[in-house]
This record gives sequence, structure tokens and C-alpha cells, in this order.
Amino acid sequence: MDRAAHLRKDAAWLSQAMQHENSRFLPLSDGRSLVNIQGTPRPCMLDSARVRDIGVTGDRLTFLGLWEDRATFAFEALDSEMDALAEHGEFMDLYSLAYSLDANTSAVLGYARAVMLWQQRHPHCSRCGESVNFEFGGHVLACSNPDCGKHQFPRLDPAIIVLVEDGERCLLGRQATWPAQRYSTIAGFVEPGESLEDAVIREVYEETGVRVHSPRYHSSQPWPFPSSLMLGFYATASSTEIRLIDEELEDARWFTREELTSQTIKLPPSLSISYRLIQAWHDAGSDTPLTEVRAW
Repeated sequence: MDRAAHLRKDAAWLSQAMQHENSRFLPLSDGRSLVNIQGTPRPCMLDSARVRDIGVTGDRLTFLGLWEDRATFAFEALDSEMDALAEHGEFMDLYSLAYSLDANTSAVLGYARAVMLWQQRHPHCSRCGESVNFEFGGHVLACSNPDCGKHQFPRLDPAIIVLVEDGERCLLGRQATWPAQRYSTIAGFVEPGESLEDAVIREVYEETGVRVHSPRYHSSQPWPFPSSLMLGFYATASSTEIRLIDEELEDARWFTREELTSQTIKLPPSLSISYRLIQAWHDAGSDTPLTEVRAW
């Protein structure tokens, strides 16, 4: 996906693209994507003629970018449009679809989901309370009050997620709502005025009572549920006693590499950054990759 941000400000180009027969349109409903479920699930991408027939107007379209060199838009479906859209498929949650889609398709649907939910949750100006209008291809919400004129932009919630290591052990925790025996890495939101490194140290201590040092960045993952950016770290333990201080976790334990592969616990989904952190740690100290030991 080429986001082609420079084209968001080109009203003439956007207008033409909305009418072009080669453009594609992704319908969403409360964060769910319209999916053709016959055979392998795949997103329904409507053409401009079908979108016009349904009654979708240009002011409701959000320009996502150029996907496979084709202008791609998203729109939030209205209740009155559901019957017409049902001819093409059904709306499904992205989380349940992720294993059936390739990485690029999942990324585009996640992008569309995050932007649509942002628009839904900000129908009014945060300064004066008047309604807002879409501008710049749906990526700016402009106050309709000319005396105010405030612009709102999409926002992300940064969150750290960290695998804590203590020699040949790593620290994992579980929430009470997770499937039985599911354990994962420690995570939490970054607070105002806080660095990512400070957030790693604070969150691990608040959730497990373990003190850590030397946070080291590993990788990141957009997490549009609804609008987080997960920033993955490793950190080294300077204490090992576990105390569930803030009671966000039901349990936390130290696990060896052998215990990770023993089938006695369930690891997070393979598409998640938490699994990626666990996998990289395991493989750094094992001759056998984790994917060869445990399959999902």
C-alpha cells in the first residue's frame, strides 16, 4: 500500500479517482470488514459503479492510498445500505480474519479499520462541539464552525510490550479473560511525559513486581483494536520475585525455553508481536526454531 499522502490534498484528483472504474472501495461497519466467505475469505472490494448504485456519496469516502497501483477508498456503511451490501458478503471482525489473510491485506484492512473508528468517535469538534467535515481524503476532521476552524488528526495510543529475560528464563503473564493456560509478554500504555524506556520499567514493575533494566527496542506492530501502536522491547531482570501489584494479571511466571515448547502452556497467536518477541528469544538460545516445535 502506497499511502500517497500528497494526493489527499488534491481535491480534483480525488474526485476523479472516486469515479474511476479502476478504483476500489472497502465497506466497513463498526470496525468490521465486508468479506466474501465463499472459499478462502477475502475482502469485498466494490467498484465505483456499485458504490454509486448503493448511494455512497463522495463526502463519506476516505482515501487509503494506492493499493496495487489502484486508488483505494473506505467508507462506513449505513443501516439503509446493509441489504445491498449483503449481496457481496458479510461483515466480519478483522481479528478473526487475520489467519486467513496475507500480511498485506491484513495491514490494509487494519489501516481502514483504525481510520473509520477514529472518524466515528470524533463526530464533533473537541473545542466548540460543532459537527465536523472530512477533509484531505478523510484524514482531517475540520470543524464546521467558521469561527472555530479546529482541525483534528488521527491519533495513535502508544503501548509498550516487553519480554523480560533472566538468563535462561523469561517472564510471562496471563489475564483472567484469556483462554486457559494462555501466557504472554507484559504490556501497557505509555503515559504522558513518559519515555518508552520508562514505560517498560514501570509497567513490568506494576504488573509483576519485577525490577528491570536495559530496555532494548526490538520491533513494532500496528494494533488497530482500536488504535494502538505496539512497541516491542526486551529488558533484563534485576529482581526476580513476582508480586502482582496492580492486579491486572491473574498470574505471572518465569518460563524456561523447554517449558515454552512443552505444550503445557498456550502461547499468544503467531500473528502478534508478543509471539514474535517470544520466538526470537527462544530461537536465540535453541538449536531448534520454535516454529518447528510448536505449530499454529
